[in-house]
Amino acid sequence: MASATVHRPKSRFIRRLHNITASNKCRISAQNRSELLYRAFIMRFTIIYASATGHTEDIAERLNILLPGSDLKNLDEIDFTKEIEEAEALICCTPTWNTASDIKRSGTTWDDHIDNIPHLSLKDKPIAIVGLGDSAAFSKYFCDAMEELYKSFESAGGRMIGHASIEGYTFDNSKSVIGEMFCGLPIDEDNESEKTDDRLQAWSRIIIEEARSK
Repeated sequence: MASATVHRPKSRFIRRLHNITASNKCRISAQNRSELLYRAFIMRFTIIYASATGHTEDIAERLNILLPGSDLKNLDEIDFTKEIEEAEALICCTPTWNTASDIKRSGTTWDDHIDNIPHLSLKDKPIAIVGLGDSAAFSKYFCDAMEELYKSFESAGGRMIGHASIEGYTFDNSKSVIGEMFCGLPIDEDNESEKTDDRLQAWSRIIIEEARSK
C-alpha cells in the first residue's frame, strides 16, 4: 500500500518496523509491514501492560511494533481512569502469577484496579486482552488472569475483540476459555516461545479488522 495514504508522520513508525524486522524477535516481510502499517492507522490502539519479570513488557513492546501508531504504556505509570477511558481502542497485557486464585490472579498492578474497571465508561470501545502463562508448570491454570480482565472490561461496556482458538496450545484447563475460544491471546514464553512471533502477527491482523468492524 503506498505510503502516501498514511497521513500521520511516517518516518518514526517505518523506522520501528525496520528495526524490529532486522532483529530476531519478530520477523515481518516487507509486504506484511506495509499491510499492517496501512491497516493500523485506521484504529489507534493503546497497549497497557503490567509486568513482574519483564516477559509481559516484552510482548507489549512487540505488539507496539506490529501496530504502528499505537501507544505503549506501563500500568504503573499512568492516570488509570483517564488513560483507559480516553483510549480509542485498548490492548491490556497481563501475566498470571496468582494461580488457582478466584480473584486478583495477575499478581501485578492490574489487581489494584480490577474492582474499579466495571465502573468505567467504556461503552463500545474495542478492547483486547493478552495473557502470559506457563502451560507446563501451571497447566491447570493457564493464563487465568485473562478471563478476569476480560469480564471486568466487558462489564464496563467494552466491545471485546481478539478471541483466539485453543488449537495449537497444550494445557489441562484455563478459566480464559469461554465457549470454545480463549477470551484473548495466550502467550507462553516459557515453553512455546518459537510460536510467539506467528501468534502475535496473526492476532494483530485479527484485532485490526475486528476493531474497525461495528
